[in-house]
Amino acid sequence: MSDRLAAELHEVSKRYPGGVTAVDRLSLRVREGEVLGFLGPNGAGKTTTMRMLVGLVHPSAGRIQVLGEPPGRQLARIGALIESPTFYPHLTGRDNLRLAARYAGVPDAAADRVLDEVGLTARARSPFRTYSLGMKQRLGVAAALLKEPSLLILDEPTNGLDPAGVAEMRELLRSLGRHGQTVLLSSHVLAEVEQVCDRIAVIDRGRLVAEGTPDELRGALGAGVLLIDADPTDTALTCLRADDRVRAVEVVDGTLRVSTDLALAAELNRRLVTAGVEVRELRPLRHSLEEAFLELTAPTAPVPVPEQPEAQHATTGAAR
Repeated sequence: MSDRLAAELHEVSKRYPGGVTAVDRLSLRVREGEVLGFLGPNGAGKTTTMRMLVGLVHPSAGRIQVLGEPPGRQLARIGALIESPTFYPHLTGRDNLRLAARYAGVPDAAADRVLDEVGLTARARSPFRTYSLGMKQRLGVAAALLKEPSLLILDEPTNGLDPAGVAEMRELLRSLGRHGQTVLLSSHVLAEVEQVCDRIAVIDRGRLVAEGTPDELRGALGAGVLLIDADPTDTALTCLRADDRVRAVEVVDGTLRVSTDLALAAELNRRLVTAGVEVRELRPLRHSLEEAFLELTAPTAPVPVPEQPEAQHATTGAAR
């Protein structure tokens, strides 16, 4: 992963008529060569953000750079699947891609290459209207790959795929990441994001609420908490509560959740064993990515309020 940026949004907002704010002063960086997961509940502003990155929607405020240019200036180096893919229904999958290739200025042979990459070669001669939802998604991803883009923007690429198709798409995304492709991936399949993405950005109500590696997001919610499976539980509780370095102890599903400095784990284990407690498990608590996502985007979760800038940045895309 490079320190150079494939895309950057700085204090970007998008307001629609009627007072609807889809994106609210969002700052986000996509590094070259990384696969960045872009998560958020429905209506969080993910698709609007992606549409702004490719120049389909102009921001109301803020600054956007994509591959060193304002949005829309580098479309020859960008591949995108945003919302539902649309093709000519009477044309075959191959003919649709060949037509797209000619518009993009790439050889017809690229169509066969990407059909193979997304596993559609066997249905290449079938009309698009006969495709299932999952096959339509695959063809949309294939079209996004035609130009071998420097930046690939994918909005829910596994929508409609069966479990085998999800696994194949996941392997494709992994392959792109291994070859240094920059990918911005929006998905509700958290297992896919966890296994594929180098970093994750979570937005809620149009604002960035968390950013980091999957491990960092999982660990943040359980920071400073030990999970201890001990018997007898009552003796363990008494022992731990007597230690003034333990901030809190609670029993959840038969195991202890101990709020303390994680560096004290070995010492607390010794104290429990000395007190006659059998310690069957002792480890730092790590939430699943799903638990982290749900807590970060809960209706009662606070949304960070950005500091007021000294001066409003001009919108780079709106002047075109």
